[in-house]
Amino acid sequence: MFSHIFIGITDFKRALAFYSPLMASLGIEARFCEPERPWAGWQSAGAARPLFLIGKPYDQHPHAAGNGQMAAFLADSRAAVDHAYQTALAHGGTCEGAPGLRPEYHAHYYGAYFRDPEGNKLCVVCHTPT
Repeated sequence: MFSHIFIGITDFKRALAFYSPLMASLGIEARFCEPERPWAGWQSAGAARPLFLIGKPYDQHPHAAGNGQMAAFLADSRAAVDHAYQTALAHGGTCEGAPGLRPEYHAHYYGAYFRDPEGNKLCVVCHTPT
């Protein structure tokens, strides 16, 4: 469905210090990192797409986190959701909803919500039963 998702950032070094361990905790591999541009991208193992990208906005205007936008990462287990959430908080993220079941979405929706150091909202979710 998606070719790529791009998340705007202002402080590349700080964002990379947040996203690198988060992506590693989910088994998402680094594809490139170009601090001079600045941008970086990750992909799932064995797949060229979709890409998850962070970088300075193309129009060179300052980044501004949106209200209502969110990128959600798929986890293969509830333990992986818990681990990714803890990794995010340990690297400068802020809580927007601790890991847990969210039956209002469906019976097996287990997710955690947080913001990156730039204020972008993210989710990690597992849809399978235990």
